[in-house]
Amino acid sequence: MVAERKKASIAELEAKAKVLRRHIIEMTTEAASGHPTSSLSAVEVVTALYFGGFLNVDPKQPHWPDRDRIILSKGHACPVLYSAMAEAGFFPTSLLLTLRKLGSVLEGHPNLKRLPGIEASTGSLGQGLSIGVGQALGLRMDKRSSHVFVIIGDGEMGEGQVWEALATAHKYKLGNLTAIIDQNGYQQTGAAKDVLDQTPFADKLAAFGWHVQTIEGNKMAPVVEALEKATAITDRPTAIVSQTQKGFGILPILEEEHDLNYHGKPLSKKLAEKALALLKG
Repeated sequence: MVAERKKASIAELEAKAKVLRRHIIEMTTEAASGHPTSSLSAVEVVTALYFGGFLNVDPKQPHWPDRDRIILSKGHACPVLYSAMAEAGFFPTSLLLTLRKLGSVLEGHPNLKRLPGIEASTGSLGQGLSIGVGQALGLRMDKRSSHVFVIIGDGEMGEGQVWEALATAHKYKLGNLTAIIDQNGYQQTGAAKDVLDQTPFADKLAAFGWHVQTIEGNKMAPVVEALEKATAITDRPTAIVSQTQKGFGILPILEEEHDLNYHGKPLSKKLAEKALALLKG
């Protein structure tokens, strides 16, 4: 069986991205907890993967062996993943408002044992790419054509385990693996460049033998083009350095709050109303 891939137009993907952004604001404000701005920076990438014809999955059969895999290594940004999964039909969108509530399957970080469609339990930063390497190797050993996509935060690139995984992926020439670095410039304690400046990422990744592209990650057309190029390469692993802005879509509100990081805290109900109004405009 092969699941049907539905490829939306750029305009349709941009419209879907706005829907995901609204979900992110609504669910984190309802929970009075979570990481909305970390989620917002990755919306274009996640939207393109799920609705741009790149992720071959079947919501009715979440454990289908030939499915593609998406691993959100920056697991605290799970609201963007949950929003896309709900819109894709893995569960009703009404469930989104149960985020982080007692008994909900939508935990504060992805939990593969609770929610079908989650490929890795993440949250301890730096582990997602290693999991992706293992899954890509296993798929190749099973002679499956599935692809593995791993979304990594620029802050967690400071973990040594990530670089071990990069070297391992090159060693085994994992052409079925794509790493996407969400370079939004911030991590928990401040600007990523002030904590540990690892830029430029592209040169370092290329030195590890990966095919690398650097794009404007909050523009849908470059994201789609980069994914098309990445998935066409089969002789080595591919990486996309997605240069984004934390909180993209509601930046004027964050500027008013004098906090462009806004890490680990939801918008108040008043600010959420302003954000939702901005997203409708």
